[in-house]
Amino acid sequence: MIKIEIPTPDLTITERQQKPQENEPLIKPIYGFIDFHRIPRDKGGIFLFFNINDELLFVGKARKLRQRIKKHFEDNVSPMKTHRDEVHRIDVILVDDPMEREIYETYIINKLQAKYNIDKVFFR
Repeated sequence: MIKIEIPTPDLTITERQQKPQENEPLIKPIYGFIDFHRIPRDKGGIFLFFNINDELLFVGKARKLRQRIKKHFEDNVSPMKTHRDEVHRIDVILVDDPMEREIYETYIINKLQAKYNIDKVFFR
């Protein structure tokens, strides 16, 4: 039997207001998030969107995390397009191997029963 465990997030960002320090540029928020710059630009992995009550809304994977996560907030074809306002926290797990990303994504979607994932769902 194969045993899979959900990895600990490498990075978590939450909705927050910027409190500018002197000489600090103003960051334009995207749906309340101002910390997208902390997400690696050139790393692959898994991302999880949670609401304010820590309920898992959506799980995704990407070769380039920052670009893909931002696309969910800007794109009109994202499954999250009508639920963007619900996202309060984003967890990021760095996973280099594409096959591992696929396995973790499917496992997390079904183990934690992600609310808005429509593909790879076996629990419904």
